[in-house]
Amino acid sequence: MKLLFDENLSRKLVARLSELYPGSAHVAEFDLLERPDREIWDFAQEGGFIIVTTDADFYELAAALGPPPK
Repeated sequence: MKLLFDENLSRKLVARLSELYPGSAHVAEFDLLERPDREIWDFAQEGGFIIVTTDADFYELAAALGPPPK
């Protein structure tokens, strides 16, 4: 399981959780800072990531589009 940490979370989480979740990343690693949530959603879906965020906007996307990317 690969996690994609949103910009509202520390970049340090990638290193701290690397043993448990190898292949995880932060949106900053892919130049996705300040990008629309839908773009991050699509990127996560294409890359097989699970989005980790505290942003309520992703909940609204899930309500409109169905289950979040896995």
